[in-house]
Amino acid sequence: MSRTTNIRCACGRTSLEVQGAPIVVSECLCDSCRTAADRLATLPGAKNVLTSYGATPCAEYRKDRVRILSGAEYLREFRLNADAGSRRVVATCCNTPVFLEMKGAHWLSLYLHLWPDGARPKAEMRTMAGDLPDASRLPNDIPNLKSHTVSFYAKLLGAWIAMGFRNPKIEVAGKVDA
Repeated sequence: MSRTTNIRCACGRTSLEVQGAPIVVSECLCDSCRTAADRLATLPGAKNVLTSYGATPCAEYRKDRVRILSGAEYLREFRLNADAGSRRVVATCCNTPVFLEMKGAHWLSLYLHLWPDGARPKAEMRTMAGDLPDASRLPNDIPNLKSHTVSFYAKLLGAWIAMGFRNPKIEVAGKVDA
C-alpha cells in the first residue's frame, strides 16, 4: 500500500488525504495563477499563497489519489471569469485555497501550504517564467522554465494512462467571489 499524507486548511476543518508521491511538484508563474492568488488573498482571513517572487507552489496529484476526509461542505469554486478553463477551490471555513483544477484534467494541483512545514514536498521546477516581465529575479535553485515542457506533459500523460484514462469528478458546494 502506498504512503498516505493528510493535509488540511489553515483552521483544520477541511482535510484531505493524498496517496503516494505527486506526479510533479512545481511553482507556476503564469498570469492566471498570480492573478487568482492575488484575488483570493483579499478574502477575509485569507493568506496569500504566492512565494516572495510571485510563484504558486503546487503538487500535482492524480484525482484518484486525493480523498476529502472532512470539510467538503466548505469547498467552493472560484473562477477568474465565467469562461475560465480552470477553477480554484477554496475551503471557506478559513478561506484557504486548496487546489487548482483545469477543465477536463485528471489531476489536481494541490497548494503546498496545505502540508506541514517539515512534510512539504520540494518543488522540482518553476513553469511559465515567460509570463513574468522580468524573470531574472527568480532564484536559481531549480529550473526556471519559460513554459511547460514536454517532460511535464509526459508525466501528466503517464499518470492518465495509469488511471485508465479516467477523470473523476470533484464536486464542490458552490462558488466564492473574490
